[in-house]
Amino acid sequence: MKKLSVEERAKKIKIVLMDVDGVLTDGTIHLLPAPGRGFYELKGFSALDGIGLRLLRTFGITTGLITGRKAEGTVERARVLCVRFVYQGFLSKTGPFGEILAKTGLRADEAAYIGDDLTDIPVLKAAGLAVAPANAVPEVKECAHVVTKLGGGSGAVREACDLILKAQGHWPEVMRMADNARWDKLPDEELDVYDAP
Repeated sequence: MKKLSVEERAKKIKIVLMDVDGVLTDGTIHLLPAPGRGFYELKGFSALDGIGLRLLRTFGITTGLITGRKAEGTVERARVLCVRFVYQGFLSKTGPFGEILAKTGLRADEAAYIGDDLTDIPVLKAAGLAVAPANAVPEVKECAHVVTKLGGGSGAVREACDLILKAQGHWPEVMRMADNARWDKLPDEELDVYDAP
């Protein structure tokens, strides 16, 4: 069987799924004391990644997050960017990956996955396009089709978005949108949030 190039893989992508900590963020988690008991959790997200995810949605590519941590900030960031799926509290990501494919009617080869740590490896191996940020652990980089130049939280997701948009021939339209300062309103879509029990 012929081995597909990265561009051939990217042309097939209809959904982009990713981890959060170390992918959409640099992996740093700030815990600030809350009044009374407990803590507020703060994460930093890249605006570059946000534009990339919005562009994917503009061209009909669905997006989703599968993360081992539960955080209100993650859900809010997903809502702002019109991300369709958020699965939180899932250390094992194969179950959510399969559920999302079933809900969308897509095949694994139509899915890209971006992950940085050992818990991401099974989904990276199953996805049609496996992407690792520059800061990923070596074992993840070994099973990725693409390792980005930038790290998580610093534009790695944007690199993957741009790669897919270019492979699918959308880049001239992206540049027309930029030249004309015309950014299409994203389609209304309900955010599906699933928390692990």
